Amino acid sequence: MRGSADPELELVRRASPYGLPAALLAFVIGALAGGWGVGWSAALGVAVVTLNFVASGTSMARAARVSLLALAAVGMIGWIVRLTLIVGLLFVLDRFAWFSALAFGLAVAPATLLLISFEMRLLAHGVGQQLVIPPAGR
Repeated sequence: MRGSADPELELVRRASPYGLPAALLAFVIGALAGGWGVGWSAALGVAVVTLNFVASGTSMARAARVSLLALAAVGMIGWIVRLTLIVGLLFVLDRFAWFSALAFGLAVAPATLLLISFEMRLLAHGVGQQLVIPPAGR
C-alpha cells in the first residue's frame, strides 16, 4: 500500500471507481424491475451517493490542511449543505413523471451501506495510518 498524506483523498481514490459500475448495475436492476424510469432513478441514487462521498472526502482533505477547526467546521457544515442539496435534487426530480423516489431511495440505502463497509475495510487495512495530528499551539 502506498502512503498518502491525505487519507481522505486516498479513500476517495480507492472507492470512487466503483461508482460507475454500481450505477450501471442499479440501472439494469431497476430497469428490469420496473422500466426505464425506475432504472434511471436507481442509477441517480447511486450516483448521488458516489458524488456525495467524493465531495465529502475532497472537502475534508482540503480543510485538514488548514486546521483542526476548519476540519470540524467542514465536517459539520458540509454535511448539512450536501444533505440540503440532495433533498433539493429530490424535489426537482420528483416533478418528472419518469422519476421514482422509491427506486431512488432503495438504491441510496444499500449503496450507502456498501460504501461505508468498503470505507471501514480500507481503514482497517491501513489507509490513514500515516495520519499525524500536530499538537495545538506549536
